[in-house]
Amino acid sequence: MLDQAESLRNLVNNKDDKSDNKGRSPRKIITVTSGKGGVGKSNFVVNLAVALQKNGKKVLIFDADLGMGNDDVLLGLYPKYNIFDIVFTTKKIEDIIIEGPYGIHLIPAGSGLNKIQELTDRERELFLNELEKIGEYDYLLLDTGAGVSKDILAFISASEELIVITTPEPTSLTDAYSLIKVTDYFKLKTKVKIVVNKAFTKKEGEETFNKILRAASRFLKIEVEYLGYILDDRKLVQSVREQKPFILLYPNCDAAKNMESIAKKISGESGSSSESVKGLFKKILSAFS
Repeated sequence: MLDQAESLRNLVNNKDDKSDNKGRSPRKIITVTSGKGGVGKSNFVVNLAVALQKNGKKVLIFDADLGMGNDDVLLGLYPKYNIFDIVFTTKKIEDIIIEGPYGIHLIPAGSGLNKIQELTDRERELFLNELEKIGEYDYLLLDTGAGVSKDILAFISASEELIVITTPEPTSLTDAYSLIKVTDYFKLKTKVKIVVNKAFTKKEGEETFNKILRAASRFLKIEVEYLGYILDDRKLVQSVREQKPFILLYPNCDAAKNMESIAKKISGESGSSSESVKGLFKKILSAFS
């Protein structure tokens, strides 16, 4: 734990280092995570990506859920390679990125990220140089695993924005707050945005957020912002079974309208990333060292 804390502090201290930001920069790099599994995080990510594309944005998803990535499954895609085939099979970045519904792009990471610590200095540089060739995107969405771990905290620290997905269930709320508390403790972010998934009503979504807000306002320094809610709907379950984003399969359902509202809110925010993809992953690699 001490080693983990030290590597995270180093990552935070290097957040403003622009020495490796000469590559193309997505307009915004957003980490999407959750305190526990089963809250619909990955389903949120793929549908948010489609919603942003529908708003005229260009979106790249990086599936950063170590060993458990399933964004490709949710999109009905069957990738041949993951990101670490760049190093271990000399594939190019264009061989790794696959196109999904509505033109969104996906980098399937899968279990490949577990091999980070095995890379030599030369392999790391090869890997980073290849990532620098990634085309220009308006948004890079980092879909991490759930919980509090070194890799998840590294992605949180290295990105510009953080979105935490929770549900109204007490266990989900507790775990979401724990994640926010650790983020605040290590000073990884000054603000976190909350999405309440699987809410029965708009009021339940707001009340769920307010529970987090009250606790954070009392005990933490981090700013907590309400990004929105997504209503619980059987159509979401059906869309997962059919491996199609619900925003395309059921565009008139309440959940799709909720997602569009969240996407419009994100699209309307000002500011842009000063971080290149190479710079982002160099920081993440350093946290795994």
